[in-house]
Amino acid sequence: MSRFPRGFVENSSSKEEAKAARRPSICFRPINPCDLERLEQIHRDIFPIRYESEFFQNVVNGGDIVSWAAVDRSRPDGHSEELIGFVTAKIVLAKESEISELIRYDSTKGEETLVYILTLGVVETYRKRGIAKLLINEVVKYASSIPVCRGVYLHVIAHNNPAIRLYKRMSFRCVRRLHGFYLINGQHFDSYLFVYFINGSRSPCSPLDLAVLVLNYMRSGIKSVASKLTINHEEKGSKWLKSKDNMRCLLPTQTKRNLASERVSSGYDDYV
Repeated sequence: MSRFPRGFVENSSSKEEAKAARRPSICFRPINPCDLERLEQIHRDIFPIRYESEFFQNVVNGGDIVSWAAVDRSRPDGHSEELIGFVTAKIVLAKESEISELIRYDSTKGEETLVYILTLGVVETYRKRGIAKLLINEVVKYASSIPVCRGVYLHVIAHNNPAIRLYKRMSFRCVRRLHGFYLINGQHFDSYLFVYFINGSRSPCSPLDLAVLVLNYMRSGIKSVASKLTINHEEKGSKWLKSKDNMRCLLPTQTKRNLASERVSSGYDDYV
């Protein structure tokens, strides 16, 4: 039933006023201990895996994971500090990362690093408002402020088209496709590896560099096939995930993820 009396026609100015009244005032802050319960709940709602409590404790207590919370300060219900989105990331040594061959090292800069995005999500009622993009921008700004940091990188499942379009619009470069990278309910799915180069770094472009990329790509495919044939490899445990049947994913130097959960969330492809 319409909220207007019969015969009343809502004019365009009324629509604009209503839209303006609903426009959120998004702000960003660090994730802190009081966000723990909410952070755990959003991860359960968004991702088809279950994370260990150690992961969340690491996030909220400012361990070796950096994080940003998105909140809506315009909420009139007393929840203006409640998480409506988040991004978590980790600093890794460039030479120990899976994209080490893409980095043009500068010996004068010392030990070079990368920032690896671990998890990114926005609650359903706040999606399609550009919040995920703003969260990623926070990570990029943070990484850019570190003189020895050469880039921000992440993995995304190959059928997550909304996320892929977002990263491409933000000038992330797809540098590799990893065959069978994810395992969900016994079925393998490919992954794309995206990188945003910063602080003067850039992807290799010489013929020799491209040849190295092709060789590494072929090796990743061979390793993927081999991993499927190695039962012991599939049964290894994971840090931060609750069972060996879940995703082996969150260590940035790993090159295989196992998402063998019983059910893939219907919102998994549209969490940003």
